[in-house]
Amino acid sequence: MPSRQVVAKELAEVFGLLSHPDRIRMIEELRLDEKDVSGLAKALGLEAPRISQHLRLLKAHRIVVERREGRHHFYHLINPDMANWIVNGLEFIERRHMGVTPSNIKAARRLWSD
Repeated sequence: MPSRQVVAKELAEVFGLLSHPDRIRMIEELRLDEKDVSGLAKALGLEAPRISQHLRLLKAHRIVVERREGRHHFYHLINPDMANWIVNGLEFIERRHMGVTPSNIKAARRLWSD
């Protein structure tokens, strides 16, 4: 398979993983520090089982890694620069103007760029 096809296939897989809003928010939440399931659930306002399900998928695709400390399981991004892709994607959203207000984009940029 030519190299461009191999790379395109891998990128499509990663973009597929990013296609869920919860996973995007989780990646952004993990950009600066590791968190456990309850910390992510609290920060994102989601149920812990839902967070765990997404983390299993992200872990299986080598987006996050788990660190155990006693009974606690902490997760962090293998490559924190991945979060920058999402922030950079805000420029594309700004140009589309499809149901996202400039104030929504500004708020997300402020949260995700700190």
